[in-house]
Amino acid sequence: MNDPGDGRLAERGSGRIARNRMRIAWMYYVEGLTQSEIADRLGIGRVTVVRNINEALRQREVKIWIDGNVAECLELEKKLRDRFNLLEAIVVPEPADPRHITKSIGMAAGMFISDNLAPGATVGVGWGTTLHEALQTLTARDVDDLKVISLLGGILQAKRYNPAEVAWQFARSVGAECYMLAAPALVDSPATREALIERCGLRDVFRQAEKMDLAVISVGMSSPSSTTFQVKFFSDEDRLSLERAGAVGDVLFNFYGRDGKLIDHPINSRVVSVPIEIIRRVARRAIVSGGANKVDAILGAIKLIGANVLITNEVTAQDLLDRN
Repeated sequence: MNDPGDGRLAERGSGRIARNRMRIAWMYYVEGLTQSEIADRLGIGRVTVVRNINEALRQREVKIWIDGNVAECLELEKKLRDRFNLLEAIVVPEPADPRHITKSIGMAAGMFISDNLAPGATVGVGWGTTLHEALQTLTARDVDDLKVISLLGGILQAKRYNPAEVAWQFARSVGAECYMLAAPALVDSPATREALIERCGLRDVFRQAEKMDLAVISVGMSSPSSTTFQVKFFSDEDRLSLERAGAVGDVLFNFYGRDGKLIDHPINSRVVSVPIEIIRRVARRAIVSGGANKVDAILGAIKLIGANVLITNEVTAQDLLDRN
């Protein structure tokens, strides 16, 4: 028979581990001690110090941003605002490793969202690797009467990037109410989609979405490496069929062409997402995306939702200006 105190002991032990981790993180990031100095002061191994620092970052107990501007990025931001008639453009410096583009853009997006949260606001969030990274720099605080809406139905096969998980983590960080589209992101027929909307409560979420003050969305591309196709909702034949129909990318599984118009394809009638026409009426419509292979998709997405905020990286920003 288990001792009822076992749970309390485990809880206290867990709390002690977290406090030690935060102490190590404080010494490293705030006091500026080296890992070896921390190890000597605390009488632990340097490997333990490194592991605790990495865990503090993973748990989002430590958030890092740089307060400063890069002249080249500022110039690109001005050009993007002028060219695409944007309210705001944020261009992050090009990372040394291209694999870090998504992380850099996502972290900038988290700071942008934090700066634009206000009591009584309603914020819609999409999904994907970029927005998952945005959680790293989202300022954790309670905002009165804030609502967060997941703009896409669920993805059963996904783990880290499920739309519901992104919205829930976001809402939890800021003490907001969270509204989910409690249905698969893609259903078997337009009739099923309509039944879910009208009979299973999704219409109520759409009504909440009509009150959005900010929508933050990432962009998928029509290639096998895209997160859109990595979640296994779509077959290779689906992808090829979408490409033949002229798709260059997707927003919330809504596929569109270079002209920014939804393509004529059966998949677009089976998607359970907040409708594009609702998103187009939101006061601030932000696209958060980057990468050399996404230029056509981003250009199309800007037109599709009438984006007036863009967060991207240096090289992509220049490519967008050169291509448009």
